[in-house]
Amino acid sequence: MTKVGIIANPAASKDIRRLVAQGRVIPDWEKVNIVRRVLLGLQAVGVEQVVAMPDGSHLCQRARDDSQLHVDLSLLEMPTYFTEGDTIRAAGMMAQEGVTCLVTLGGDGTNRAVACGSSTIPVVPISTGTNNVFPQMVEGTLAGLVAGLVASGKLLPDWVSVTSKTLAVYVDNEYRDLALVDVALSRERYVATRAIWDLSTLYEVFLTRAEPAAIGLSSVGARLQHISLSDAGGLRYVLAGRNASPDGEPGQSTETQGMSHGAGQSTVLAPVAPGMVAEVHIASWARLAEGERVEVERRHSTIALDGERALTVTPQQKVEISVQRNGPPVVQVERALQVAAELGLFRR
Repeated sequence: MTKVGIIANPAASKDIRRLVAQGRVIPDWEKVNIVRRVLLGLQAVGVEQVVAMPDGSHLCQRARDDSQLHVDLSLLEMPTYFTEGDTIRAAGMMAQEGVTCLVTLGGDGTNRAVACGSSTIPVVPISTGTNNVFPQMVEGTLAGLVAGLVASGKLLPDWVSVTSKTLAVYVDNEYRDLALVDVALSRERYVATRAIWDLSTLYEVFLTRAEPAAIGLSSVGARLQHISLSDAGGLRYVLAGRNASPDGEPGQSTETQGMSHGAGQSTVLAPVAPGMVAEVHIASWARLAEGERVEVERRHSTIALDGERALTVTPQQKVEISVQRNGPPVVQVERALQVAAELGLFRR
């Protein structure tokens, strides 16, 4: 039986950026409506079984409460701690239970957690976060239609999806974590509120994607060179003032070899957060080749993954970043709908 998974994050769009910028807030009732439309889309293409991650706001249970719906919706039997660990475990459990397509509601951070749990299930990511590059602004009904067609095998993932890139983080030669869109190195020494919103605290950024129509760190990189999900490699840029160490210690710069660098310093105008357009001063930038490990400057810092600080490191630790093509397949909704129409999958 075709089985589709849903992971909806009730905390998405509710971080500090809604206070310090003009970030949107998507209330729980709207997320419930989105999930309901996903379920209706799934039902329309014959999906009978849906498994969902339990959450504190009961988003999927509330969405199921509709007389039009006849889908068998069940919740994963798992403890919930209301952290990203819930999403990681849920994605792993869904892979084990044979889920063949996964719909997510959240931002870059939510989808990063999904990728940590499983990188094999094709994903239809719906944007309900603050600064989003990985998930798409897509109507829930369309997401449900496409997810159902992929899950049932009527649309093969190879036809309509792109395998996502990741940024692998290594500390002292040991793999520590990953990001789907950006890794940012911050002068701040503490994780604190986690969300990155003040670019003045950053000194170096790594990207899998530099999208001109994005907001945030990816948009800054796009002013230097456009890199899409399907393009090979990534981008690295260093913010001006990098060598002014906050400790009064000289920065220990590690040069990147084997890549073409941007010529000299430059200043770009970019939307760094919703409603915030800033001039960003770039000291240097370079393309990143897939599979190559790049060692970063050694200093006291925190490492932010997809917009949220996650790790702290010291000058005694070696940190390396590598772009890899090993993330989950991302279903391209518009492409999938076009192929489905051409194959006559909507004809009765």
